[in-house]
Amino acid sequence: MANPREQAKKGSEEVEEVAAETLEEVQEQVVQASKEVEEQVARPLDEVLGQAERAYAAYVEAQRQVADAYRTNERQIAKAYQRADQQSKNACDDSIRQALQVREESINQALKTHDDAVTQSERAYKKAKEQAERSCEARIEESLKKREEGVAQAWQLREETIDQAWNIYAKLSR
Repeated sequence: MANPREQAKKGSEEVEEVAAETLEEVQEQVVQASKEVEEQVARPLDEVLGQAERAYAAYVEAQRQVADAYRTNERQIAKAYQRADQQSKNACDDSIRQALQVREESINQALKTHDDAVTQSERAYKKAKEQAERSCEARIEESLKKREEGVAQAWQLREETIDQAWNIYAKLSR
């Protein structure tokens, strides 16, 4: 992409070259007309005036060409600026579009990570809950077993104590 300032500078240089060439041509014509006037002093005044008018007309035409060249240069600079502005706008739009796409992808990834973490957390909770329930059931079962054993031992001790008491009573009653 060409720099608009460089294009404007090139355009200005071209205009200056055209203007310089046109002015040189006019100056040459004026010098030539002056020489002709000097050479032909004997010519009638009307002829000399005609040459002066032609020289002046050439000078005016050269000025018009210079003005046209400057206007052309100005249009070229404006077009270069518009192209550069459009390219800058397109680049900005592309950058914004990419940034929005990256943001959307990041949000989607964060949501996926969040969902995965929630799922993993739920699994860990269920696993811990099941383990706690199994552990609780095992302890309850163990406690019930110990209770039954304790009750059985207590009953056994009661039976033995009652038997001893009856034996003592039986010995005393005889």
